[in-house]
Amino acid sequence: MMAIICVDAGTTVIKAVGYDDAGAEAAVARRATVVTRPAPGHTEQDMHAVWDAVAETVREVAAQTGGAEFVAVTAQGDGCWLVDAAGEPTGPAILWNDARAAAAVAAWTRDGLAETAFRRNGSSAASGLPHAILTWLRAHDPDRLGRSSAMLTCGGWIFSRMTGEIAADESDASAPFMDLRERAYSPELLRLFGLEWAERLLPPIRPTPVAGLTARAAETLGLAPGTPVVMAPYDIAATALGSGAVRPGQACGILGTTLCTEVIAAAPDLDGPPTGITIALPGGYLRAFPTFAGTEVVQWTCRLLGLSAPDELGELAMTSEPGAGGLAFLPYLSPAGERAPFSDPLARGALLGMSFEHGRGHVARAVLEGLTMVIRDCLAATGAAPTELRVCGGGANSAVWLQLIADVTGLPVRRSTDTEVGARGAALVGMAATGGAPSVAEAATQHVRLRQAVEPGPGRRALYDDLFAAFLTLRGGTAENWPLLAELRDRT
Repeated sequence: MMAIICVDAGTTVIKAVGYDDAGAEAAVARRATVVTRPAPGHTEQDMHAVWDAVAETVREVAAQTGGAEFVAVTAQGDGCWLVDAAGEPTGPAILWNDARAAAAVAAWTRDGLAETAFRRNGSSAASGLPHAILTWLRAHDPDRLGRSSAMLTCGGWIFSRMTGEIAADESDASAPFMDLRERAYSPELLRLFGLEWAERLLPPIRPTPVAGLTARAAETLGLAPGTPVVMAPYDIAATALGSGAVRPGQACGILGTTLCTEVIAAAPDLDGPPTGITIALPGGYLRAFPTFAGTEVVQWTCRLLGLSAPDELGELAMTSEPGAGGLAFLPYLSPAGERAPFSDPLARGALLGMSFEHGRGHVARAVLEGLTMVIRDCLAATGAAPTELRVCGGGANSAVWLQLIADVTGLPVRRSTDTEVGARGAALVGMAATGGAPSVAEAATQHVRLRQAVEPGPGRRALYDDLFAAFLTLRGGTAENWPLLAELRDRT
């Protein structure tokens, strides 16, 4: 069997991974990408620059593998990647963590529209979802909408550059317009948000799109024309699969730009609290709680404390006892507010309980504990009772954080042996889609390998149960002042 090449186009880094005929990682290439913030709350990327980074990484890996049996693509989800009739961008991509449409989301939430939509779609409203962005564009940039013929995601954009085809896989199409039970776009949801006019922009949904590499793309990528290209589920879903979470009840936590805690489900739950998102997968669903702020909080804290690397933050945090001397941190630092496990565009972070008795070590500990409380909060919101938590992402390289996650959740924490778990998930989907495996679950059984578990520390559970309850109480009290803080931002 020839090698498999998988692309994982994240928000800040593009990766391409080549797997040998035994399924082992044989080559990895990475390119950083630029996220621009041209105005308060705006988060964008140059679509051609993203494609160029994909091409460079694939070309580098292909030179080492000598070709590919197929190429599989996973990428950041949500956002709005508009193209014209020729498949060319009509402007920069507006990303999943963009906040410009926060006012529309707040209105939908206040008026009950968001909850009504959840009962059909299984996903809460957020400013980085297509319905919010399209609403903003119609009010502020209708000319761009007029020039656009299709609204893609990052994965759909890359697939279109490789194959010339416009499509959406079921995961990308899940939010916000899909009727999850029908696995089709819902005219009722379009009407609910006043977006009937946008139906022409929605790409056709295909369960797992597969198409051949065009001659032009093949030359760019250094591969043979006609090589099958598989559009795998978008990154948070592909990562769950790549970690080996493929059966109902299995859980995964992504410690990346988003902290995403997710559980595989056999059927969508549309009757519970209207929070989080639900993603259609091959043969099942993913109940996911992707936050707006993850490892960026770690990087922000490192800058604040004058640290050069995240490992130093972990070492500094270990100089403080659990509980950080009574210091509590709410890690809601995104300008877009928060979307999981609750949705509030006005949410903001806070460091509570400061006194002269606190030092840098207490702050470091409080930050990591605050982020970990969010993971526990999201895990509780899934309603599942997993026996372990599989983790991945850049934050999973921190032994200190992994032990803290085990202590706070009370679950064994396990990492994959793969360096790029999202790419592994794309490979598993590609195998099933091209006939190389009977199913994604069977492909995972054959190819996913896990490291030894990090077990919860003895005697920590009761302490962290109390601290988690305190975290929720402090957040509730602070949330009462988020509207006032928004008014102050508006004034200044």
